[in-house]
Amino acid sequence: MVIVVACRCSGMEKLAALFSGGKDSTYAIYSLERRGYIIEYLLTIYPSSPNSLYFHYPNIHLTRLQAETMRKKHIVEEASNNELEALRRIIEKVSQNVSGVVSGVSSSSFQKKAIENICRGYGLRVVTPLWGLDQGRLLRDIIESGFEVMVTGVAALGLTEEWLGKTLTLKDIDRLEEISRRYGVNMVGEGGEMETIVLDCPLFKERLEVLDYEVVWERDRGFFIIKDASLRSKG
Repeated sequence: MVIVVACRCSGMEKLAALFSGGKDSTYAIYSLERRGYIIEYLLTIYPSSPNSLYFHYPNIHLTRLQAETMRKKHIVEEASNNELEALRRIIEKVSQNVSGVVSGVSSSSFQKKAIENICRGYGLRVVTPLWGLDQGRLLRDIIESGFEVMVTGVAALGLTEEWLGKTLTLKDIDRLEEISRRYGVNMVGEGGEMETIVLDCPLFKERLEVLDYEVVWERDRGFFIIKDASLRSKG
């Protein structure tokens, strides 16, 4: 089943999307484009640390390939100590060309408010099509919509090294629901509990193929670092 998203947008409206290459930001774009909205730009912040409060960290450099296979304009901004200033700069770059900014946030009021505060200063509204959706249902809809989602980072009780590099299936969603019940983990990983990368989806003209990688595990968290990747035909 594919969810019907709720947002106060009008069709054919031009938007920019905050894009990390993970499942949530990509699915937010997909859900809006299915309803006729135009996502003109992908906005990516490169955080300086894996401890970023606002932005996706592992494999963020691969958003370049994902933007290429989506045939979209891609704008990148480096973040140093002041991450919100980097967010402000990148939004300012598109503020005259779009009417709103898309975010894949679904439950973090902390992130949502930060984005809204910046966009308000440019007369832009924030479109959050995944906001408030049931986490388990959202993950199932992503997989059932043809998304190939790989886990690239874990940092929570119950999420062990075995999850790194795993391509999520519906059975894995059942396991994540049990882990969430047992440990209180946010299933979609909005607090950094789990990071992902989309290898393929209906938006991609080619799929992303991992050519070389490294698994890094430190105490109770780890990353699946993609060292080399390329775009490959789906045919």
